[in-house]
Amino acid sequence: MPELSTAASGAVNTATGGQILSVKNLEAWYGESHILHGINFDVNAGEVVTLLGRNGAGKTTTLKSIMGMIGKRTGSVRFNSEELIRTTSDRIARLGVAFCPEERGIFASLDVRENLLLPPVVRAGGLTLDQIFDLFPNLKERLASQGTKLSGGEQQMLAIARILRTGASFLMLDEPTEGLAPVIIQQIGHTIARLKREGFTILLVEQNFRFASTVADRYYIVEHGKVIDGFANSELSANMDKLHTYLGV
Repeated sequence: MPELSTAASGAVNTATGGQILSVKNLEAWYGESHILHGINFDVNAGEVVTLLGRNGAGKTTTLKSIMGMIGKRTGSVRFNSEELIRTTSDRIARLGVAFCPEERGIFASLDVRENLLLPPVVRAGGLTLDQIFDLFPNLKERLASQGTKLSGGEQQMLAIARILRTGASFLMLDEPTEGLAPVIIQQIGHTIARLKREGFTILLVEQNFRFASTVADRYYIVEHGKVIDGFANSELSANMDKLHTYLGV
């Protein structure tokens, strides 16, 4: 993973590498409930790919299935050509994959520094605290603050910062803008764009399509546990009518 530079956010470099993630015929269950019904999509190195869809479509389950957090799953999930479908979450993390959940998972009884340092570094190349504070200056100012004292935006910054320490280069972010003020959403967008420029690959689940349209290279539409459509950001204008139908935006 490239070393994080101190360049200011600007135009996103859209150059991408070869395929890094391939999901084929992915099915998943919660107990007896069959949630995913043959998900198919791929992600290229250096891309920001967004899964769009209504609540309950299966987007979060898709991320958890990739991360090995679903007990029963079938099909194929290949990361850098390594099959993950029977791989445990800790092994997947050591391959450079990280999951940032919608609920953020901040420990209320720990301060910001303790939350940051809690996850282990599982592979080389994780960001240093100084690099993280360069991305999120607010966190440096709140190091001694308990998790309960952080705003929603600060909690989201902390949740993303934690996985950047681990050495992961493939980031899965679940609804990172949920419930945040517009100014914080803009800051999260700048952060995603900057991480992309630095060589990270990002798979994003997002209900806020307007936000997604500012950061994504490609989109997949998930409905009833299947990918029913997909297109590049350059094709966005031509697909807006379909998006209105799919998402009700």
